Amino acid sequence: MSELVTGEAVALELRPAKLPSRALAVLLDLAVALIAYLVVTTGVVIATASLDEAAQTALSIAMFVLLLVGGPIAVETLSHGRSLGKLACGLRVVRDDGGPIRFRHALVRGLIGVIEILMTLGVVAVIASLVSARGRRLGDVFAGTLVVRERIPVTRTGFVPPPPPWLAGRFAGLDLSAVPDGLWLAIRQYLTRMQQLDPQVGWSMAERLATDLAGRTGAPAPHDVPPAAYLAAVLQERQAREARRAFGTGAAVAAPPPPAPAAYGGGVAAPAGVPYVPPAGVPYGPPGGTGHSPVAPDVVRQPAPPVPQDEPPATGFAPPA
Repeated sequence: MSELVTGEAVALELRPAKLPSRALAVLLDLAVALIAYLVVTTGVVIATASLDEAAQTALSIAMFVLLLVGGPIAVETLSHGRSLGKLACGLRVVRDDGGPIRFRHALVRGLIGVIEILMTLGVVAVIASLVSARGRRLGDVFAGTLVVRERIPVTRTGFVPPPPPWLAGRFAGLDLSAVPDGLWLAIRQYLTRMQQLDPQVGWSMAERLATDLAGRTGAPAPHDVPPAAYLAAVLQERQAREARRAFGTGAAVAAPPPPAPAAYGGGVAAPAGVPYVPPAGVPYGPPGGTGHSPVAPDVVRQPAPPVPQDEPPATGFAPPA
């Protein structure tokens, strides 16, 4: 799977196209181009029957260049990397960073494709695709592009569990400019797969990632927040900033105050200053779901004390003597 990361720290889980599907797409494109070339050339020859042989030869060469070279370039440019063959096979040409291609990318691919596909009958393109780790031919290497599969089975591995609601806006003041894309990718991949890991292994990975992230931001990770919840909250803050930068007006948006911590088991709310301990089964909870906080092991969720049935509940009103 191709490791492509956008500015919003979203890993584009794009799968490079395999050689058989790419070859089928190229054959379909060549068949359409050859049919168009024959039809147009026949019409031009009939219309220019009065011209001499040299003029007809020049027109044939011009039609060849226009339809078999310029046609695919124009189609890929206007469709952002989806020719007729690629559309039929569920493929698309994208840049190395996952963005849509432009005219210069399609031009380089088309010009080099004349040599490695048309003039060598595809032998050079096949050898280059077999040697490349991501199945790229020479045109893709020089243009900085990649052919990927668009139709892939939908799985739940790409779902990032949201952070606890009480962490909303808590990390709005962090400086995230020094965090590299590789660390964002590692954090997102961990969050999408942490429930598939061994609890102890997953917890240690979260602690290492949280330490690396805290070192990049210049602020220590809070001791009252589990490492996985800290990673999810900071990742959500990064995505919120990118969304405001892309779609907002540029004005600073004040983060809402964090709500009260979630209730402990038994209906007793977490007292002030006590770290939040998720119950067993919550993704951000400690390994084993024991209910103990990893940073404050002696803090245990306590059930609400029962009210005696033979005594009236306390109301704060003292009767007169």
